[in-house]
Amino acid sequence: MLRRSMLNEADLTVGQVAKRCGIKVSSLHFYETKGLISSLRNQGNQRRYRRDVIRRISVIKAAQKMGISLQEIKHALSHLPNNRTPNKEDWAKLSQAWHDKLTQRIHYLTELRDSLNGCIGCGCLSMTSCPIYNPEDALGIDGVGSVILDKALIQD
Repeated sequence: MLRRSMLNEADLTVGQVAKRCGIKVSSLHFYETKGLISSLRNQGNQRRYRRDVIRRISVIKAAQKMGISLQEIKHALSHLPNNRTPNKEDWAKLSQAWHDKLTQRIHYLTELRDSLNGCIGCGCLSMTSCPIYNPEDALGIDGVGSVILDKALIQD
């Protein structure tokens, strides 16, 4: 049985947290099954959340908006002592760690956008000079995806 003091701290229902965070109840359950958040159970076996879960979900949502995967978020949050909710200093460290990755992603997407514009946007529709053309999947041995395009973007 839960101690009364723990239950007092965990006084938010699933519906209250979902409404406050702007997410569906199913998202809360999903985050919980992935180990990103946790709940306590009251005597009626209903989930109750501590108020700091709102901040934790906000961090998760912000990271997702940056394109950080749930697995990466979970890994980053797992380094917090006692699985606590990130504070201001924690967020500064988390966001700094993700900054370089986000910068690389922005660079890659910008280069990708510009490469596709040049190839498809010129109007020639040539499948012999297009940087993503790969006859008979000859480049399959070099890697997955658009190997030529990826190599061109990495060299820039």
